[in-house]
Amino acid sequence: MSDKILILGGTKEASELAKTLVLQGHEVTTSLAGRTREPKPVAGKTRIGGFGGAEKLAKWIADNTITRVIDATHPFATRISENAEIACKIANLPLQKQTRQPWRAEPEDTWLEVQNLEQAAQQIPANARVLLALGSQHLSAFSTRNDVHFVVRMVDAPSAPLNLSDHQLIRGLPSPDWQQEAELLKKHAISHILCRNSGGTGAYAKIVAARELAIPVIIIKMPQ
Repeated sequence: MSDKILILGGTKEASELAKTLVLQGHEVTTSLAGRTREPKPVAGKTRIGGFGGAEKLAKWIADNTITRVIDATHPFATRISENAEIACKIANLPLQKQTRQPWRAEPEDTWLEVQNLEQAAQQIPANARVLLALGSQHLSAFSTRNDVHFVVRMVDAPSAPLNLSDHQLIRGLPSPDWQQEAELLKKHAISHILCRNSGGTGAYAKIVAARELAIPVIIIKMPQ
């Protein structure tokens, strides 16, 4: 029997899952937060934007006669995951979680693991040149580091000037090829990478590039 499935998406894994489920004959709707202005097409239907909290998500599930809910969001999207758990309890549906495993440091890696953005900002050495691989909504913690040059990579151009005194903006997705990531690091004379431990394969190439070039990585631990 086919199901009506809601995938809470926005990740590579969610897109691949939607394709598989559609090919199996299920009716699939993937919900995207809307942070990327031109998201890649996803198999099945797509819904853009938040639901407005757990109760409204539960209502949407009921109104659309959803029979399965799958949380395949980014590991750091903790609010929507929490809302999904509550909504599924209200709707009396099980919540299926597709959880990424965090990256693990290899012996050749130089990682400094921190708990949050504020700790990450404090650990950057003075006069460093940092590849800041974070979304625009996560940059305020670094606004006081006037002694650091940031190279900020984003998919979309920011809607307002970045609150960073010394920075350069580069547009685009991370390359899946570590050698291309290494060329970018060398081009910008990067001394440190600062990122979140988001797991998966989509952004792992920069970790490999850092390993090959012996560049330290300040990495924010994945939420438990």
